[in-house]
Amino acid sequence: MGEMGVPDQKIVEGPSGYVLEDVPHLTDYIPDLPTFPNPLQDNPAYSVVKQYFVNQDDTVPQKIVVQKTSPRGTHFRRAGPRQRVYFESEDVHACIVTCGGLCPGLNTVIREIVCGLSHMYGVNKILGIEEVRRRGLQVAVVGIPKTIDNDIAVIDKSFGFDTAVEEAQRAINAAHVEAESAENGIGMVKLMGRYSGFIAMYATLASRDVDCCLIPESPFYLEGNGGLLEYIEKRIKENGHILIVVAEGAGQELVAESMKQAEHDASGNKLLYDVGLWLSQKIKDHFTRKQNLVINLKYIDPTYMIRAIPSIASDNVYCTLLAHSAIHGAMAGYTGFTVGLVNGRHTYIPFYRVTESRNKVVITDRMWARLLSSTNQPSFLCSKVVQEAKTANGTPLF
Repeated sequence: MGEMGVPDQKIVEGPSGYVLEDVPHLTDYIPDLPTFPNPLQDNPAYSVVKQYFVNQDDTVPQKIVVQKTSPRGTHFRRAGPRQRVYFESEDVHACIVTCGGLCPGLNTVIREIVCGLSHMYGVNKILGIEEVRRRGLQVAVVGIPKTIDNDIAVIDKSFGFDTAVEEAQRAINAAHVEAESAENGIGMVKLMGRYSGFIAMYATLASRDVDCCLIPESPFYLEGNGGLLEYIEKRIKENGHILIVVAEGAGQELVAESMKQAEHDASGNKLLYDVGLWLSQKIKDHFTRKQNLVINLKYIDPTYMIRAIPSIASDNVYCTLLAHSAIHGAMAGYTGFTVGLVNGRHTYIPFYRVTESRNKVVITDRMWARLLSSTNQPSFLCSKVVQEAKTANGTPLF
């Protein structure tokens, strides 16, 4: 362990700038551990598989878009079953710990961990607990990222995200119907996204009916030329209605100006103000002052509907593969890692790599530009903010 309880990085370097950010293994702490044949080789379900096991040296590159002069770059260990395991099935006592709130696919992950351990490795002692830290047990620890916001660094996406985007369409469609059905109608939908606006962005792109999308990564202002209120008024005059999608973490600095300092929840997260209610009132106040334009505003907050629904098919498949990858890694003796897709391949990633930063929408990237083009909304950013964002991310807009 490094200082302050942070694990030492396990870096393996190779020719041509190859770097493997490896994950800890039980043999790093207890040398000369015995190994055992993987029970999968005798499993009827795998009898038709041409190659049971992942090559021990298989790795997955973090970046796949490179130039011919680029070094090979950072890689992660490929997930999958190994030929030798470090646990005998009858001795394994598996424990599952879940943290945080609900997320579509969580039940699928738990089920597939239990079924995978039992059906593939013959493990029958499986519990759900919060006990490992309290007891100070020496165990293999494996993580499966659970956040509906899709804000985990390194991995392609977290489970439940596709379901959230799909379910968000129902709220957006309802808000659109409400807005179209009333004179000077305004439909507003607040979606999840404390610090990252991926759900709002992808739901907006999927909808094609949204006129404005607000996310935490892209500041906006209300009053004056080029402000949000001016844009709302313009769209209402042009189309007779407007549909707005806002992520829960958007505009928090504006809300905080007139309210007390935020407190924190039990998990240490800053409690967010309800930007949807706040923004709704600001819009109403604005048009109340303009006696010549009466609006009809409908505000929809589908947060708990979205996170509590069953996962869709693609998420169910993804959850199954994540659970199996976690099982294979633990049985092979790896520990202190999380599983996740990197460039479409399941990998084992050191914990520190997914906790050292948060995945956020890059507002100087092409995907955000596509959204602005789709909604035809202004960026609400001054030129100075845009330039700062380009410099910070080193990413051209086109």
